[in-house]
This record gives sequence, structure tokens and C-alpha cells, in this order.
Amino acid sequence: MSTLVLVHGFWHGSWCWSEVIPHVVAAGRPAVAVDMAGHGLYARRPRWFTEQPYDSEAVATEVSPVADVSLDDAAELLTSQIKRIGGGEPVTVVAHSAAGPVLMRTAEQTPGLIAHAVYLTAYMPASDVSSAAYTQIPEAADSLVTPLLRGDPAQTGALRFDLATDDAAYRQRLYEAFYGDVDPAIADAATGLLTPDSPIGIMLGTTTLTQDGWGSVRRTYIMCTRDEAIRPDVQAKFISEADAAFPDNPTSVVTLEASHSPFLSMPGELADVIIPLG
Repeated sequence: MSTLVLVHGFWHGSWCWSEVIPHVVAAGRPAVAVDMAGHGLYARRPRWFTEQPYDSEAVATEVSPVADVSLDDAAELLTSQIKRIGGGEPVTVVAHSAAGPVLMRTAEQTPGLIAHAVYLTAYMPASDVSSAAYTQIPEAADSLVTPLLRGDPAQTGALRFDLATDDAAYRQRLYEAFYGDVDPAIADAATGLLTPDSPIGIMLGTTTLTQDGWGSVRRTYIMCTRDEAIRPDVQAKFISEADAAFPDNPTSVVTLEASHSPFLSMPGELADVIIPLG
């Protein structure tokens, strides 16, 4: 079967797949986790994150060092990673959260490189619609992520978490948004690995989807019913819009009773879902 390429979402890195990959490889399926543009080894942290004393004003106003990263940049990087990993052969890509639009752009531009596009509680916006637009719809009103953001993304160029704060209530809300069913010790370790800034450009970018491009690629959506970041009704909207636009290539749907981070809360169960997808 094709190699699995695992792509994390905003604020995370390739590290978040470390509990899933052993299950996948043990089943005989090759798998590689990669960093998205502006994250992991490509992350650039703002000055306020490490400077002392703590400056709450800088948290709200400092322009992000990843402010210039766009959806084009992210898709270009993912395409190069896919080509390197697959050696020109198609791969199966599992995209979590905000990696969804990056996979969509890549699949639209180079559908022959994607054997199967898998969206793990991910943004899967309609043609010419930004992912950011879905954060404003009524179905997203009770997402726990938006209240955690600091500063004006139009000014800072990023969706920013204050990961330097000692506000225990803020950190608890962060836990509830992403890791509600994750062991607290693991969730605490994961929080320590998060990047404070994710490029707003990835969320603002749009892709024109075509029948011969993204519409031709086999796709599966893994819904997470306990997700407090991308709410289940928003996930369902992505699926219904895709199926309406490309009815001859309907979305396969799998459901997990999980939070936004099943790669940490139920890595074995998640592996069981993605291993057969090829």
C-alpha cells in the first residue's frame, strides 16, 4: 500500500504523531510525519515568548516572524515532501485540522501524487472559500479556540496563543480546547511543545477546486465527535459541501468519539482507522 504521510495542524509539529506511527509501522505500513510550513523545525518564535520580563502588550502586538507564510508556501513545502517520500509514486496523506487546506491545494495542483486524502477533524473548505471563513459561521460559535487567541491577526500576521502566561485558567482552557480526553500528563507535555504562532495566511488562502483536480482524489473524513476546536457540526458542513460539489466522488466518513487530538488520546484506534486507507 502507499506510504502514509502524516501532517499535523496549527501550533503542533510532526512530534504529535509519535504515538501513532509505531502502531502503523507494526502493521507493515510505511509512515512518515512531516512538519508544516511555519511549524516544527520551520517554526519561528516571537521575541515575547522567551524575553523577560513578560510583556503582555508585546503578546498582543508583536508582528509574527511567520507572518509572511502563505497557503502557497505551505502547499509548496508539502508537495516537495510528498515527492521526496513517495519518490514520485502516490502517497496517502492524513491531514489534521489546519493542514486540511494545505492538502486540498496540493491535491488540486498535483492530484496524481495523492492516492488518498484523509482529513482528520480538519478544515476542508469549499472552492474559493477560506478556512478562516468557517470560524465565523454559526456552527463554530461555541469553539473553545477563538477565545484563546491573542492580538489581532491582521496586525500580528498569526493566530497566537499566549504560551508564556502563568494564568492557570488560560492553560486549563487550552487543555479543554485540544486535549479534553488526553491523559493530563501527556497533554501537559504536548502543550510544552506547541508553537505560539501559526501563520494566518494559511487560513486566509483559498483554492479553486476542479473535477480533474481535488475532485478526482479519493477522500475520507474522520469526524471527532468530542472536538471542542472544530465542532462536529462544522465538520459535517465540510463533508456535505464537498459531496454536493463532487457527487460522483463522495466522501467516506469514519467517526471517532474523540477530542481534537485522537493521535494522543487514542493512537491505537486512530491507527486502526488509517492503516487500511491506501
